[in-house]
Amino acid sequence: MNANLDTLNDADPVTDAEAELAPVCYEQPLNERMRTFLRLEFLYTQASYHSELPNAWSSRAAIASLLEILAITARSDSRNEVIKELERQVLVLKEYQSKSGVDPARLKSLTSNLLKLRSDLSTVGGNFMGPLRDSEFLSAIKHRSAIPGGTCDFDLPDYSYWLSRPAAFRAREFGSWLALIRPLCDSIVELLWITRQITKRRSETAIGGIYQLSFDRENPCQLVRIALPPNIDLFPEISGNQHRCTVRFLSWTDATRRPVHVEVDVPFMLTCCA
Repeated sequence: MNANLDTLNDADPVTDAEAELAPVCYEQPLNERMRTFLRLEFLYTQASYHSELPNAWSSRAAIASLLEILAITARSDSRNEVIKELERQVLVLKEYQSKSGVDPARLKSLTSNLLKLRSDLSTVGGNFMGPLRDSEFLSAIKHRSAIPGGTCDFDLPDYSYWLSRPAAFRAREFGSWLALIRPLCDSIVELLWITRQITKRRSETAIGGIYQLSFDRENPCQLVRIALPPNIDLFPEISGNQHRCTVRFLSWTDATRRPVHVEVDVPFMLTCCA
């Protein structure tokens, strides 16, 4: 793993013009823990975004994301998994204390933040999502959500009533639900940020549209990231595990036809996150 902690500073605001020129990044998790983390990050971001919008449709989307977070975390002990990963990353960061080119103040700040997140997550206890799982209101929405169109007004009149309440009321109530999952989800967001940032990108070329790589068995890869220019009409199809990976580049046509594998050389930026 290449040290990149000297560049881990707060980013400047990105303008619309810069966003249009930014590379398009595709990610592929290579173990179950990373798959779970990425899904929870996605749902947490989606829930947070929609919870800030005043319309009832966004409130529906926010609750749908919250219910999916509950479903994912019910299948495994996500809290202990996150605590273990926080502890692992603290040890990883400590290894950089004696290395040159590392900003010691930034390293200390990152380590302190991870320790605080671990403390907050340990403090909430194992049943911190209990109030959400025990909510009859949310359980009814979850049950009806399994039916296509099952959450419309005549199916759930109490949900319809809740959605008709003022936006400020809905925002406060949803904010209280979001606060219960925040120790877990904030920790995951921070862990993924460090995982993505701590390893440097490198330029690679997929000969004939195919790229294969193997990983060190002593230091297996958790996440592969492929970055492409925003104006290229290609996307990667990534498959593999912690020890090896294959990337195939496909050309987008339209929604009525399958993507086509390209047989030209494709330059791209690769990050292998351990």
